[in-house]
Amino acid sequence: MMISRRFFQSLACYYCRLYSQPSLLHQSRNFSLWSMKKDTDLESTLSRNRRWIVNNQIKNIILRCPNQVVPIKHLQKKFRTLDLQGKALNWLKKYPCCFEVYLANDEYHCRLTKRMMHLVEEEESVKDMQEPVFMQKLAKLLMMSTNQRLNVTKLNELKNSFGFPDDYIIRILPKYPDMFRLINNSWRKSSMEIELLAWSPDLAVSAVEASAQKQGLEPCFSCSLPSSWVKSWQRFQEFNAIPYISPYSNPGGLEEGSKEMERRIVGIVHELLSLTLWKKLSIIKLGHFKREFALPEKLNVLLLKHPGIFYVSNKYQIYTVLLREAYNGPELVHKDPLVIVKNKFGELMQEGLHEYNQRRCLVNLEKKRKGMIKSERRKDRSSEMSEQDDSGDKLGGLFDSEERKRFYKVLFDDAP
Repeated sequence: MMISRRFFQSLACYYCRLYSQPSLLHQSRNFSLWSMKKDTDLESTLSRNRRWIVNNQIKNIILRCPNQVVPIKHLQKKFRTLDLQGKALNWLKKYPCCFEVYLANDEYHCRLTKRMMHLVEEEESVKDMQEPVFMQKLAKLLMMSTNQRLNVTKLNELKNSFGFPDDYIIRILPKYPDMFRLINNSWRKSSMEIELLAWSPDLAVSAVEASAQKQGLEPCFSCSLPSSWVKSWQRFQEFNAIPYISPYSNPGGLEEGSKEMERRIVGIVHELLSLTLWKKLSIIKLGHFKREFALPEKLNVLLLKHPGIFYVSNKYQIYTVLLREAYNGPELVHKDPLVIVKNKFGELMQEGLHEYNQRRCLVNLEKKRKGMIKSERRKDRSSEMSEQDDSGDKLGGLFDSEERKRFYKVLFDDAP
């Protein structure tokens, strides 16, 4: 009885401590809000993209430097912004096909290899050809926003996801003066906005609607879940029974928190993901556009309610949402021309990493071989020493029993 009483007392104390610390309770609730059953194929896609993103940022840093050469010391300072630890020199040596490291004036420098420069040139030529596509994507983003305006600073956070070049403002806007306008009412850089001047009905067609038109069906979402997920399939079918609401339509008549409003928000996120290169976006960065796209405060909760349409991952503690239907296993179903070029960059990375691993393997084998030779030499020396000791060469044969008898007989016998 005493043991049970003590047990309940300790249990009560534990709950008191737990609920007296709101941070712990908040963390446990947050964990439950972000949890989703892991998809190994999509997780491997994010793992592969992580290395590509880091090396792509290093590539951009090098291209911005004078003569396209960067000192390793300068790159080491940038490592914190790239969420990397360790030495920059060690990271660069892992990708010899992409980065060339050399010593000049007692200081290490880095530049892109010739093969890497060829890919940079190919990527730039594709971007030149894709300018009409960039115009359409930018127009679609503005048409989905509540007032047909988007903040440039916020848009810059997602420009790489949509495939926009770094100079997209000066490259696209001047060529389409009837479509876009750059405004700044407060004359601050952070308040600069892009405004849509002309609505295009031809562009106000979502990916869901375009797919339905090709098949001659009514627009609706598709579910990419196994048939064993019975409850998720039932919830999806109930949700899909509601008529599709275009993300380009005016949400003025929709009530906050209604099924129709939820349907429209899912359509907006679906369309935004469809416009990206890899059909994925950071949920944190997407949350910065809550006002512009009328997204809910708890966007993650809404996304987790629709596992058949979206996949939410917290790989590398970066919460990302992917469009399930855009992937067949770990690979994209339809690849943008820019993705094809960027995949070549990824293949070059893998080739360099394989070469680096082989070289390290050979070095380790050589070290082991030298270590074995040294150990064999030590064994030979020790065996030689033991043989000499056994023969008695160094001590005059005193370890021989007959010799020892004669020695003591001469030493202790009386003289004749």
